[in-house]
Amino acid sequence: MSESLHCARCGKDKAPLPKAPVPGPLGAEILRSTCDDCWQEWQQMEVIVINELRLNFMDPEAQDVLTQNMREFLQLELPKTSS
Repeated sequence: MSESLHCARCGKDKAPLPKAPVPGPLGAEILRSTCDDCWQEWQQMEVIVINELRLNFMDPEAQDVLTQNMREFLQLELPKTSS
């Protein structure tokens, strides 16, 4: 394996994801800064977050809550909010 990246979460140089896990700019950001191992850990944690917070995806804010938790877990920069 010749390709590796420095993972924002674990801080190690590891294998990158084979492709962006979600579409758009967020997927590109995850692809640039998250190793495959940490993404696999997030996928397990994602189920726990959904269940613990009882996220209802009929509510438009649920995806935002899940995305914020994902960013925190993967140690990605949180987007700036306007005050």
